[in-house]
Amino acid sequence: MPKIQPQPGIMDIELYQAGSSHATGAENTVKLSSNENPFGPSPAAIEALGKTAHMLHRYPSTDHLPLRKAIAEAFDLWSDNIICGVGSDEIISFLCYAYAGPGDEVIHTEHGFAMYRISTLAAGATPVEVPEHRRMTDVDAILAACNERTKIVFIANPNNPTGTMIAEAEVRRLAEGIPSHTILVLDGAYAEYVDGFDGGARLVHSYENVVMTRTFSKLYGLGGLRVGWGYGPKHVIDTLNRIRGPFNVSLPALAAAEAAVKDQAYADKCRDENTRLRAWLANALAEHGVASDTSMTNFILARFNSLEEAEACDDYLKSQGLIVRRVGGYNLPECLRITVGDEASCRRVAHAVGQFKGQKND
Repeated sequence: MPKIQPQPGIMDIELYQAGSSHATGAENTVKLSSNENPFGPSPAAIEALGKTAHMLHRYPSTDHLPLRKAIAEAFDLWSDNIICGVGSDEIISFLCYAYAGPGDEVIHTEHGFAMYRISTLAAGATPVEVPEHRRMTDVDAILAACNERTKIVFIANPNNPTGTMIAEAEVRRLAEGIPSHTILVLDGAYAEYVDGFDGGARLVHSYENVVMTRTFSKLYGLGGLRVGWGYGPKHVIDTLNRIRGPFNVSLPALAAAEAAVKDQAYADKCRDENTRLRAWLANALAEHGVASDTSMTNFILARFNSLEEAEACDDYLKSQGLIVRRVGGYNLPECLRITVGDEASCRRVAHAVGQFKGQKND
């Protein structure tokens, strides 16, 4: 055994499995496995990115003030209570490093985002998985799992990979019920897909132990640049900034994100098209006997009759050049997560699933 050993918990981390990007032997492939915006980023963001090309020898700002001000203006927030990171993943990691450690517990739901467990273990803390109720966050189950060792509770609302969402009243009940020494983290990676939803900002304003995280990787189409942000009480943000690298977000990423969040007209257009196509695809899948819960995101969790049927359908979709996501690692082995693509992609998915079901029933 090597004499150099990692800290406890590190080797318990399973390597994160990203959505596949390739389908061997298929032509005209469409990637629908990572919940990316099929329409790409705002033209304003692309233009802003291009203007940074001659400045790549310069370090980015350390305080991200222009982006924080743009976010604050877009969502009616306080810029001093915002922290920017390399995707919201980094904010999640900061929270675990700052507030959880050996002997502490961090709660997440059974179908919650994989990075909650990974970041918890990396911090040396113990992840605690609580059950959901019909693929929805169960507030009572979370409250029952809380104790004096609970330092953080993570929930995604809407949730990935289920697409489901609980009401603000339920989230508020959770915020009021957790111990005062526990931070409630509201992961709002898909919040922008819910028209009129603030992602939990009102709750951040109401409680001293609630934090919201958001990303530019989904609706804003900047997954390749990795930009996210967090919003929380000033004392929490000050703490996180002490462990944040001074130049963590790149100059091009900052410029593109600022332009993207200022172009709300483009974001609204993408949201509206996603809403239309999501409803169409869910109905089309249902007509072929594939059920799904009401999704509030840019993907659909398609439920099949068994693991074997889900895997067989995935294999067939790949043969047709359609790459979706198996989610057995999220305790959903009988499901496939399908990103809502553009209209042509959605029609291809519906047609291929219909063909698969037809062949299966012949």
